[in-house]
Amino acid sequence: MKISARNILKGKVKAITPGAVNSEIVIELSDGQLITSIITKKSTEALGLAVGKTAYAVIKSSEVMVAVD
Repeated sequence: MKISARNILKGKVKAITPGAVNSEIVIELSDGQLITSIITKKSTEALGLAVGKTAYAVIKSSEVMVAVD
């Protein structure tokens, strides 16, 4: 598979918190940093996500917002 996103971070699924429609997925990177994503419950099941399984956080954004108080 090829993908246009430049930011692909490999890690392991640390936690899955299922909701009625969406699931919160926490991926732990090799240096201990955590990436959290909200995806549909259906996608969680289709990807076969489980705690301890290798997964990739794929980040593609054409805009990053910055804010200050």
